[in-house]
Amino acid sequence: MVMTRRRFLTFSTIALPGLVLSKAAFAHHGWGGYDTSRAFTLTGQIQTSLFQNPHCEIDMNADGKHWRFVLAPPSRMLNRGVTADMIAPGKTCTVYGYPHRSDPEEARIEYIILDDKRYELR
Repeated sequence: MVMTRRRFLTFSTIALPGLVLSKAAFAHHGWGGYDTSRAFTLTGQIQTSLFQNPHCEIDMNADGKHWRFVLAPPSRMLNRGVTADMIAPGKTCTVYGYPHRSDPEEARIEYIILDDKRYELR
């Protein structure tokens, strides 16, 4: 079957948005991979930070271990009063969160303390 230009445009208009949305949904992970029965608190200096979708992240060395902390999406961070500058490398913070069940370096953060102020992220 030969695809005419009209059929191609119709197919592209219908299929392409679905493919893009499914890729975004696939890239986003659920919270079931985190062990809420093993909550912990750590304080340390931020090594790297990302302030972008789908979630902001910070890397930190604490208690002799490297951690990657998954925070809230940028829009929620801003709504809660946390800006990119506040989680910049070199800043010190305290995090409360849950370790990932299969990635020993990752944790989901419920709240972060910056300059003695607590910010709820969920």
